[in-house]
Amino acid sequence: MMGNTVTNRIIAAVVALIVAASLPLWLPGTYYTNIASQILFYAIFALSIDILLGYGGLVSLGHAGLFGISCYTVAVALTAGWSHGAAIIMALIVTVASTAVFAVVSLRTTGIGFLMITLAIGQILWGLAYRWISVTNGDNGLTVTGRPFGKLLLSPEGFYYATLVTFLVVFALVVVFVRSPFGAALAGTRDQPRRMNALGFNVWMTRFYACLFSGLLAGVAGVLFVYYNQFISPQALALTASAEVVLMVISGGAATFLGPIVGAALVVIMKNVASAYIARWNFLLGAIFVAIVIFMPDGLVPGSRRFVAWVRERHAGAPRPAGKPESLPESRAEGKP
Repeated sequence: MMGNTVTNRIIAAVVALIVAASLPLWLPGTYYTNIASQILFYAIFALSIDILLGYGGLVSLGHAGLFGISCYTVAVALTAGWSHGAAIIMALIVTVASTAVFAVVSLRTTGIGFLMITLAIGQILWGLAYRWISVTNGDNGLTVTGRPFGKLLLSPEGFYYATLVTFLVVFALVVVFVRSPFGAALAGTRDQPRRMNALGFNVWMTRFYACLFSGLLAGVAGVLFVYYNQFISPQALALTASAEVVLMVISGGAATFLGPIVGAALVVIMKNVASAYIARWNFLLGAIFVAIVIFMPDGLVPGSRRFVAWVRERHAGAPRPAGKPESLPESRAEGKP
């Protein structure tokens, strides 16, 4: 049974990779290729929040600030004449350094306290982006000219494949992180912090390192975002941006690998595709969130797995045809107790 499960997962992963690699070939236009790119970098952003929310039990409403720091660092560095490679490296360094300060301040507490501190920090960063006009150009934002690797990433298809490769690398890092001893320790600090502390684990430091990794992923998503839009404004740091990505994680399923990806796909498709046909798409998206909370409180991915398991159990428990004897369990057939 275990071997069949592993084989099925490998087959599903290969099929998903083939579909993702061939996506620009069969999508109806470049617009939908751009939508696919958005899903991928928002999925990276959602994975960064899932590290804290799903595996660490820490709900952050200020991650859009870290996301925006990465965006603005790239834009400011390019405006100053830096190369794309140097701007990207600097953006990741500045984002991780900012995350360290973010974590030192917010990890003084957990639960609602952590949520409120991260919300306050996010609002402070949004205010800086809005008011520090000499650096951020205020509400007018900053424009990014060009993309790395010359003309290779200027086309929607080229940018999509670059985003796909980045996403696969990030996804592999998240899988290794979660399944490592450190990932198990982080889950332990979520479920039994006092017991983990009694066992000799430094709970605060474990959460601090998780915040750094989460900030790094948010920085990667920010780099892709600013190169995709070739523009950044304070709106990217707003509270609504953080809340939107938290909803992606919750709706898809926290503490799962696929949940943030499914949630990102749901929100991005509703915002960019369904909104073209439905005027009140916000109402529809809210109704979908309410339905998920009521019928699949753990999220779409865990809920779908339970539904499939329920269907299989019902199918396995269906009445047998008349005249067909019911097979005995193996132990009873061999005369074992």
